[in-house]
Amino acid sequence: MAPRAALLLAAALLAAAAAAPRAAATGVFQVRRRFAAGGGGGNISALRAHDSSRRGRLLATADVPLGGLGLPTDTGLYYTEIRLGTPPKRYYVQVDTGSDLLWVNCITCDRCPRKSGIGIDLTLFDPKSSSSSKAVSCDQEFCSATYGGKLPGCKANVPCEYSVMYGDGSSTTGFFVTDALEYDQVSGDGKTQLANASVTFGCGAQQGGDLGSTDEALDGIIGFGQSNTSMLSQLAAAGKVKKIFAHCLDTVNGGGIFAIGDVVHPKVKTTPMIPNMPHYNVNLESIDVGGTKLQLPAHVFETGGKKGTIVDSGTTLTYLPEVVFKSLMLAVFNKHQDITFHDVQDFLCFKYPGSVDDGFPTITFHFEGDLPLHVYPHDYFFQNGNDVYCVGFQDGALQSKDGKDTVLLGDVVLSNKLVVYDLENEVIGWTDYNSAPLPLKLRMTRPAQHILSIHTISPPDGDFTGTSPWFCCC
Repeated sequence: MAPRAALLLAAALLAAAAAAPRAAATGVFQVRRRFAAGGGGGNISALRAHDSSRRGRLLATADVPLGGLGLPTDTGLYYTEIRLGTPPKRYYVQVDTGSDLLWVNCITCDRCPRKSGIGIDLTLFDPKSSSSSKAVSCDQEFCSATYGGKLPGCKANVPCEYSVMYGDGSSTTGFFVTDALEYDQVSGDGKTQLANASVTFGCGAQQGGDLGSTDEALDGIIGFGQSNTSMLSQLAAAGKVKKIFAHCLDTVNGGGIFAIGDVVHPKVKTTPMIPNMPHYNVNLESIDVGGTKLQLPAHVFETGGKKGTIVDSGTTLTYLPEVVFKSLMLAVFNKHQDITFHDVQDFLCFKYPGSVDDGFPTITFHFEGDLPLHVYPHDYFFQNGNDVYCVGFQDGALQSKDGKDTVLLGDVVLSNKLVVYDLENEVIGWTDYNSAPLPLKLRMTRPAQHILSIHTISPPDGDFTGTSPWFCCC
């Protein structure tokens, strides 16, 4: 495993609104890096393959298709450990803001990976081995809500199934079950105790394409999308949590945080989410480089169909329409006409001996509501060897026909910022936040009774260490 500093990422389930009849539980999930830090250029191809597959899934699917984190040279994706069933068993799932469903591979699965190339033990979920597991039939409310009405030909005791085909050719098929989710509840003395909630999730019966590969295999995915099928929505509906979550992806010190709850410090300015969209879409209004506004055609900022701007922490790079990409690159390198570019596994790279922050301009994306997103050179360039830097922006037209008119904002522009997704008020916001030395303060239902701890993730068999009332830090 990588050094502890590279493995930080805590995910905290916070309390529900004060109007709830009883105090909601405060829970904690450990989240770890999916790939070890410190990789070299060899990991660039893996990063591109991951993003290519993800964009195919994200852009070709309307409903059920992080969270990711890390530098492109590290392919730094993250996963968390959850416990399902009675007695509870451990499952490792990718944290994903670009999808909705929580699903794990099932015991009857065809082509589900039995081992993983990232050094974790995989577990197949067996409904029969859990005394609290219940199958979800097609005539139950959850199934009707998922599909917008009763399914044709539905009869009592017929399972509620799901099937998703992704744009990259991968697929997942299975059925829904309801069972106990066990997590760590933070008690008033700063320690944790076990708590549980009932959630409905997918039991994967067949995986195709990349989802059946053992190279980067996990037990499943936990989606933090907007639909009522997500774990977040289910816990919120049960009065367990608020429907608000935040992340801080820290590429400076490694790791970050992933928390559910109402952030009260630092203050975050927000922009409206575009309603009735399957992903976290926002209105981008303009882009400037070094304070100079790019002259871009109006259609670049239109929303609808396969146009618009998506915020997605499960994508590592940032993808731009061709006209935006070319204008941006010309402006960024305007004062460096003498730089010689070379190709490193399809990435645009160059040699630069000085500080990129001193030599290159800040890029600012401007959103509805006068919300800026500042992207600094150390964010949009990543180092790939001694004095060699590569560009983290990509021309979307060269990567996917579906995404050629879409602005897809990934970790390259979201890192080292606190990003808040407030689904209750349908807004997204962010602020520059190198969170390693700074506390993150979150509102709790009864602060006198509940304490959120600082958690440092040690290697897989290690324990949480460090506590501090009301704070969670990267």
